[in-house]
Amino acid sequence: MGIFSRKDSTPQTTAAPAASAGTGLATLTGDYTIDPAHTTIGFTARHAMVTNVKGGFTEFTGSLHLDGENPAKSTATLDVVMDSIDTGNTDRDTHLKSADFFKTDEFPMMTFRSTGAESLGGDDYRITGDLSILGVTRPITIDLEFNGAATDPFGNERVGFEGKAELLRSEWGLTWNAALETGGVLISDKIKLNFDVSAIKNA
Repeated sequence: MGIFSRKDSTPQTTAAPAASAGTGLATLTGDYTIDPAHTTIGFTARHAMVTNVKGGFTEFTGSLHLDGENPAKSTATLDVVMDSIDTGNTDRDTHLKSADFFKTDEFPMMTFRSTGAESLGGDDYRITGDLSILGVTRPITIDLEFNGAATDPFGNERVGFEGKAELLRSEWGLTWNAALETGGVLISDKIKLNFDVSAIKNA
């Protein structure tokens, strides 16, 4: 993640009180809490072989620990309330919460725990970790782009990044589907994940 290793000596001025993306590593090192009001966790699935259905989760908590001296010690966690799934269609959301899919009564949370991070050059980074759904834990890789660091008007020190990943839902036991008369299936096995994250440095 860029927030693990970004360095810049660009001076701050009174004309621009907010810190820019060039904030030094010493400033970024520390513990952060993901701000759900300015963070989105979304997904995209292919529907009926011809279009995409997008959705997301509206309730979640997460944290980052950034270690500038030793990036390998940096960590990320995320806990998502599965009942908060939202695709813009009540009937579809109810089906996704049912025993056909997420079984939210039995498995109310989806969790992610990072296991490592690496630089891909520039502002591009890759984070690996364990994703748990339906009681199944499997590794996942997330590609990230560091968006910068800033001090907001309320004095909060923020970092932000965008992320994307792909997974096969069947590997987590999400196998429900329906055949189409024209061939193929109703829902793709491949799911695309996308993240827009803002995190606030803890006091």
